[in-house]
Amino acid sequence: MKLENIIKNAGVIEVRGSRDIEITDICNDSRTVTPGAIFIAVKGHDSDGHAYIGKALASGAAAIVYEDEEALKKAASEYSGSAPVLVKVGNSRHAVAMMAADFFGNPSRKLNLVGITGTNGKTTTVTLLYRLFMAQGYNCGLLSTIANFVGIKRIETTNTTADPITINRLMSEMADAGCEFCFMEVSSIGVEQERIAGLDFKVGIFSNLTHDHLDYHKTFAEYLRCKKLFFDNLPATATAITNIDDKNGEVMVQNTKAKVVRYSCRSIADHTCRIMEETFEGMLLKIDGRETWTRLIGQHNAYNILAVYSTAIALGAAPEETLVAISKLESAPGRLEVIRGPRNISVVIDYAHTPDAMENVLKTLKDIDGGKELICLFGCGGDRDKTKRPEMAKVAEDYADKIVVTSDNSRTERTEDIMDDIRKGFSSKGLAKAIFIADRKEAIRTAIMFAKAGAVILLAGKGHETYQIIGTEHRHFDEREVVAEVFNIISGE
Repeated sequence: MKLENIIKNAGVIEVRGSRDIEITDICNDSRTVTPGAIFIAVKGHDSDGHAYIGKALASGAAAIVYEDEEALKKAASEYSGSAPVLVKVGNSRHAVAMMAADFFGNPSRKLNLVGITGTNGKTTTVTLLYRLFMAQGYNCGLLSTIANFVGIKRIETTNTTADPITINRLMSEMADAGCEFCFMEVSSIGVEQERIAGLDFKVGIFSNLTHDHLDYHKTFAEYLRCKKLFFDNLPATATAITNIDDKNGEVMVQNTKAKVVRYSCRSIADHTCRIMEETFEGMLLKIDGRETWTRLIGQHNAYNILAVYSTAIALGAAPEETLVAISKLESAPGRLEVIRGPRNISVVIDYAHTPDAMENVLKTLKDIDGGKELICLFGCGGDRDKTKRPEMAKVAEDYADKIVVTSDNSRTERTEDIMDDIRKGFSSKGLAKAIFIADRKEAIRTAIMFAKAGAVILLAGKGHETYQIIGTEHRHFDEREVVAEVFNIISGE
């Protein structure tokens, strides 16, 4: 593709060299640059792509897009090869998103693109939507925390919202594979960093807004602003679907140009839902006056399913057929995943890693099996929002009979320091029923071995993850394997 066609929407300030050259690839990672590619030096949160301009030049980049003149001069002074075309832009974050969309032929316009943002429920909702539409015979794509899918082809993922080049490359694959729909998680960080700029959304969904990512956004107001910006930027041709039971549900859509659809489990709305019955096997729901069974459990999943139903209707699906299809769906991996064991012990694995998410799960478990011993095992991620650590302790104290505080992804923080932050959230009553075990495998073993017959044990925070991040190393750690090992020991007693 000609350089001129790639940079036409990038906010160009100056071009030094020919706009007519042929570009073979687009990169924002200098390690992926090949001869003839264009390299965009993006100023990121943790690193600055301008520092890698020299490496991109050495790898044969045909063009360099930048915004920092001094950084470019420094890189050029250390380079003795032939001069590439230099493109100066006002905002390299915005530029890379717009350029990626144009380079790949604006693939989001060839799909019915659905994005969901909110603190909790994003992964479950997009996974259910993907499975729902695939089951109804449509070829679909999925961009989620757990994995990306192009039809049935699975592609591993690293971020809730990938970088713009990866997003557009995957959507291009989806369009080429005949996908009609793409369901995508949209994080607040992804919005703030303009990773979704240039994408054409047909539907935007808001789930809820609670405490998270304040290590990045610093204030709750800024966190809210970034979520709201997703809806502010939706076009008039799109539909904005919002949970009005959340106090920020109306705030999210107050400035959107899109058509607004509201859903609620508590009040009058365009789409409503009530839980009629609930067991560990599932829930009987009444959605818009019609009853349907789901294998999912918990009030938070009633909201997730209602969001799925509302989105399906907005995309033209028939209500009756949608409810039948919903009744056959299973949740995303690591979301209220129940493992039954000896002595009638139930271990529940869930990704809950915010105070609100963990409260939702604990309340669900207590409502279903209120008379049984409820044990909560959790930790908090290192190098992340520290203010939620004592709040997690308070939630565990309010709902659990016993508490095991352990490691999560400690990253570069000491696990003991993280546990000390959690400890500060307990009252004397909470501390009396809490134990602190840094090794997560040993903590799980202890929780199960000392549980009463019939106990329910929540392992919170890891969910679908099959690793722990200690320092900068990803170490294999699958809670299902640990649980199976302990259950085998108990069975052999």
